[in-house]
Amino acid sequence: MSRQSPFGHPFLLGFDEIEQALDRVAKAAGDGYPPYNIERLARTAQDPERLRITLAVAGFTREQLEVTLEENQLVIRGRQIEDKARHFLHRGIAARQFQRAFLLADGMEVLGADLSNGLLSIDLARPEPERIIRKIDISAPDKLDGNR
Repeated sequence: MSRQSPFGHPFLLGFDEIEQALDRVAKAAGDGYPPYNIERLARTAQDPERLRITLAVAGFTREQLEVTLEENQLVIRGRQIEDKARHFLHRGIAARQFQRAFLLADGMEVLGADLSNGLLSIDLARPEPERIIRKIDISAPDKLDGNR
């Protein structure tokens, strides 16, 4: 049985990329590590409305984290290397790698990233949509005989 696409309606033209993006997001949603929050930061006198993604990355140093923008995808990677010189009697905090990706809308701008108290915060500027109204001229060929 095939899945019915919500973008298969004849009035929705050119939304193929959105459908592909939704498929990618659905596949990546299964992994819950590291946990994260997304919050909306209100507009201030000097800053536009922003979004902040905060990931709990306790145990990771700045050098072990990488934040990249790959096309419209914000990708956060963490890589810890096992320290063989340490001998643990109990190991409850695993040295593990992760990759977390967020698909960004066109025009979203990454303002910066900050690591503090085991939390990695990434601020994004939400673009103000520009309202464009354009009149389309309708042309009609001249008919000498007046018939259609």
